[in-house]
Amino acid sequence: MRVAWLTTLLLALLPITASAQPASPNPPPTLTREGLQADVDVLQRAYEQLHPGLHRYNTPEQMRGQFTALRTTLDRDQPLAEAYLAFSRFAASVRCGHTYANFYNQPKRIQQVLFEQGSARVPFHFRWLGKRMVVTRDLTPQRSLPAGTEILLLDGVAPSAILAALMPMARADGHNDGKRRALLQVQGSDQYETFDVFLPLLFPQIDGSQRLRVRLPDSGREADVVVAGLTHAQRQASRPERPESETAGWSLDTQDPRMAVLRMPGWALYDSKWDWKAYLQQTFEQLAKAGTPALVIDLRGNEGGLDVGDEILSHLLTAPLTMANPPARVRYRKVPEDLTPMLDTWDPSFRDWGDAAVPFDERFYTLTRWQDSGGSVTLQPRAPHFAGRVFVLVGADNSSATFQFAQQVRQSGLATLVGQPTGGNQRGINGGAFFFLRLPHSGIELDLPLIATFPAGDPPDAGLDPDILVQPSVSDIAEGRDSELDAVRKALHED
Repeated sequence: MRVAWLTTLLLALLPITASAQPASPNPPPTLTREGLQADVDVLQRAYEQLHPGLHRYNTPEQMRGQFTALRTTLDRDQPLAEAYLAFSRFAASVRCGHTYANFYNQPKRIQQVLFEQGSARVPFHFRWLGKRMVVTRDLTPQRSLPAGTEILLLDGVAPSAILAALMPMARADGHNDGKRRALLQVQGSDQYETFDVFLPLLFPQIDGSQRLRVRLPDSGREADVVVAGLTHAQRQASRPERPESETAGWSLDTQDPRMAVLRMPGWALYDSKWDWKAYLQQTFEQLAKAGTPALVIDLRGNEGGLDVGDEILSHLLTAPLTMANPPARVRYRKVPEDLTPMLDTWDPSFRDWGDAAVPFDERFYTLTRWQDSGGSVTLQPRAPHFAGRVFVLVGADNSSATFQFAQQVRQSGLATLVGQPTGGNQRGINGGAFFFLRLPHSGIELDLPLIATFPAGDPPDAGLDPDILVQPSVSDIAEGRDSELDAVRKALHED
């Protein structure tokens, strides 16, 4: 079977239990040069010996340069915030979407000091349209920033300059900058928004009272507005209603007789008791009974989780389908003993793959634990078969299991991709199993993915382009139009 990508995102985003974390003192307000250099020693040894994707998007010389730059930045005593920025910038330079100083896996004191203080969070949700910051939800008490408002200046700083400063801190696979921009939007979906974390660290002059220069959507006129930034508690209170955790917010909308819309905002169901396979079976039985002419699978905002896509594809098949499946590679068979105390995980067997790690070349082992090394996977059809037209709504958030599903859709031709280019990368991604590397002096944690899939040949360093490209506009946002679904309706009308 294929690598179990159920862990590629959410297990990296969720903290392990406190009982599994090694005891360590709270990080001091100022970290010493000697301790920080020792942390870099640990980081370099762990990544060079265990990280399978370290040299996928960087040459060995380039990575040595990144380690040297990190050592130079940390060559003095400095506050925790500066050290966290340095480690975050380094992790992003690896160009792996699952390698970063994970907000959710930091010790509680670091979370409180770095992520939960102050009131500099912008009082609105927004999307990046290129380099333009466009409000999607107004959180000001005066409702002075209606949806579609463009932010032209934030305390005198152009949003394009803010975006340029934050991009080197954002995680993504390869040079897929669309994924980085998607992470740097604020949509209220995360406990810690990437933009909220890094804005006050890089732009400390932006504080609780924010002067905005805006372009209003109704008239196009520019105006100056003073707003109050949000605290962490206020940001949490403003988050949209969260979907039921066990079902990850899945729903089937059959109101439009031309098409059903299966909304799947998340596939992170690894610890859910909900029988999602039974739900999908019942869904396709319902669609078959109704004779639904078209199905839209809405994966917008879905970074991944379980291999749900296999179950969906099985209902679209009329015969077995064999597709390419790159072998899983790891860098080690057994973790060096001196690194073990700094590496947490949920499965101790990751420390020693044993005979499941078969030597491949001087750098890699082939991991056979979850799949054979044949380089292909065969999906079997499952009743009922859905014979109608299928569309999949995609975007830059799709970077793990949902990126893999988009690849399967493209390879099989079983559905039409609609939206923006995906996250992930055609040259390969890392995940499947993780260590949580805890640096002994600073206490900072960095995620360390353990399994890589590298396709054959020389595919492009990019996500997947959709079959129908949709670029939402400011007017779409202002008027509340769903431009991706509109594109599907247009395609159905043209058939």
